[in-house]
Amino acid sequence: MKVSIGTNIKEGPWGGGNLFAINLSNFLKKEGHEVVYDLNHKDLDIILITEPRKTSESSSFTHYDVENYLKYEKFDTIVLHRINECDERKNTNYVNKYLIYANKIADETIFVSKWLRDLYLNQGLKSSTNHVVYAGADRDVFNRDGFKAWKGNEKMKIVTHHWGANWNKGFDTYLKLDGMMNEEKWKKKIEFTYIGNLHKKAHFSNSNLIKPLSGKELAMELKNHNLYITGSINEPSGNHHIESAQCGLPILYINSGGIPEYCEGYGIEFSNDNLEAKLDEMILKYEYYLEVLKQYPNDSNKMSEEFLNIFENALNNKEKHLNKRNFSINDSKIKKSLYFFKKNKLIK
Repeated sequence: MKVSIGTNIKEGPWGGGNLFAINLSNFLKKEGHEVVYDLNHKDLDIILITEPRKTSESSSFTHYDVENYLKYEKFDTIVLHRINECDERKNTNYVNKYLIYANKIADETIFVSKWLRDLYLNQGLKSSTNHVVYAGADRDVFNRDGFKAWKGNEKMKIVTHHWGANWNKGFDTYLKLDGMMNEEKWKKKIEFTYIGNLHKKAHFSNSNLIKPLSGKELAMELKNHNLYITGSINEPSGNHHIESAQCGLPILYINSGGIPEYCEGYGIEFSNDNLEAKLDEMILKYEYYLEVLKQYPNDSNKMSEEFLNIFENALNNKEKHLNKRNFSINDSKIKKSLYFFKKNKLIK
């Protein structure tokens, strides 16, 4: 099987979408499949759209590019669209409409949470074949080896990490936690570390700040802490809490977006109004969640196996998908000529 993943892969810290492409690529290659990141091949079996917005640095091709490929290169290639983004995450007003429009070229759609799937279906996305596949991190990197669990006779070291610096990443929560350490009770009980990029209005007084980390360096830093917290709002999935859970850290999480689908049962839900009470509860139940997290399921192998099964089933149902496509491949010779001239950079 030859698969093209529409991600312009970056080295170092770059967010969850980048890690997804790396992890899926590595898995597919180990299974004997060929992976590319462009449409300059006449023999693609699967095209996976991950970021159709041309303005995004992570995009290696758009839905328009995919449509041209189907029209002029290979009509029977199966197209899947992974959606892991929405307006609600960053208070924008254009992402959902754009992705719904781009999705029209896809034969099947893959969402990163049920919350995100329902959001898009309620807003008009028409995909008749859709799936939910939960994200996961690399167990070779994010694992319990060397994790320092809280002993009960020392300060509890709390940590979070984010690549994105949008306020919705949970900065109101992290600043509240920072302020709690002005109080005598919490000053003696907890420490807090923020790893990643900061919002320009986030000014911490009592917390430890660390530049963005990735890979084994990030995993080692996470495992130097005892408890993870995420206050991220309307997050479709998020990789941060997954990485920490695989490292063994119990999680304090907010009930927003798709995060509860990943965290429920592996930590305690909180709100900014009851954070202190829930932190007290976590201190009492810490040992219980340490044990439960040994069974945390969402890793990149599980995710990638599900993707491979979807790819194979989609190919097995190729005729059904081809018959449902609603665009013509019978464009004029002029349009075809323009396409090949542009592709070969003979014209702009």
